[in-house]
Amino acid sequence: MTTQQEGIRTGGCQCGAVRFRIKGGLGRPSICHCRMCQKQFGGFFGPLVTVKGEAEWTREEPAYFQSSVNIARGFCRNCGTPLTYRHPGGLEIAIGAFDDRSDLAPQVQVNYGARLPWVETIFSAPVHDDPDYYSQQEAIISFQHPDHETENWPAHGMKL
Repeated sequence: MTTQQEGIRTGGCQCGAVRFRIKGGLGRPSICHCRMCQKQFGGFFGPLVTVKGEAEWTREEPAYFQSSVNIARGFCRNCGTPLTYRHPGGLEIAIGAFDDRSDLAPQVQVNYGARLPWVETIFSAPVHDDPDYYSQQEAIISFQHPDHETENWPAHGMKL
């Protein structure tokens, strides 16, 4: 039985310094188009899911930036991975930070009026499908934490 089947979800940052375990359910996955989420994620929107269960930090805890009166945004102080959106109503975690994201497709878009005008067209752009590009990618040595729990992992990631 996998941890997800047991009602436990895990995830963390790119370097592995911050890891979490969630016991219990998750709320509705969403994407937020507000400018603060665009900046936090360095992207076109912020993909988040509400934590309904109990969240436990199993390694380091995130550092927080108070982005507005009621909102604090968590990130890894070592690698910068955006991790959380904390507000008076609870905690949301970045969908991309979960080890298994396969069932976390966004179900709603919020702050839609703040979206970038072209965001609806990004998936109709041509697809770059060059076999040489992919073979070059296979030669990259990744220091990213794997998408599963590890007993031992350098607190500040791996380096050459």
